[in-house]
Amino acid sequence: MRIILLGPPGAGKGTQARRLADRYGLAIVATGDIFRDQIARGTDLGQQAKRYVDRGEYVPDEITTRMVLARLDEDDAREGFILDGYPRTIAQARDLERSLAEGGRPLSAVLNFKISDAIAVKRLTGRLVCPGCKRSYNLDSKPPRERGTCDICRSDLVSRADDGDSTVVHRLEVYHAQTQPLVLYFWERGLLRDIDAEAAEEVVADRAIEAIADLRELT
Repeated sequence: MRIILLGPPGAGKGTQARRLADRYGLAIVATGDIFRDQIARGTDLGQQAKRYVDRGEYVPDEITTRMVLARLDEDDAREGFILDGYPRTIAQARDLERSLAEGGRPLSAVLNFKISDAIAVKRLTGRLVCPGCKRSYNLDSKPPRERGTCDICRSDLVSRADDGDSTVVHRLEVYHAQTQPLVLYFWERGLLRDIDAEAAEEVVADRAIEAIADLRELT
């Protein structure tokens, strides 16, 4: 299967991606992780991307697409993947569909995780992430058992640079302006299902699984 996850920052896409990957045996391809890896290694593409990430803006299509398509050609993604954070524009969606069609790997499902802006801000400004295993926590709704320490791998938790109040608000504005049109784009292709993502993590996961099953019955 080849699945795309849509939704605003803070919708829980990363958490649900891990659940779905475990259930279906799929590779997770997250642009945020790709960017952070490239930036940490100081690559040319990473340095170009950093200028946009630090401002809470989307990285230009050309840079993002080059990174993502290269990742999708790696062995673990050839048999199926979950895309988190890409595509974010219509142009990226068209580039992705064209590339997958050329390889005989059409999209299977697009899940749109929906939350209000108020919930997104609350989640993001209280978010802590593990740099080791990539788990996310929230000081309000999902705190770690031991303050500042990951429950799974015991790494020190950190706040993301793009989770500051002003940056979060800007990220949401950019999302609504640039990414929201993708909902209609994929809906018209019969690939998209909306998921109410304001519920508990386990409930959202069940809704996502039901949506995937529904879409697979139609193909």
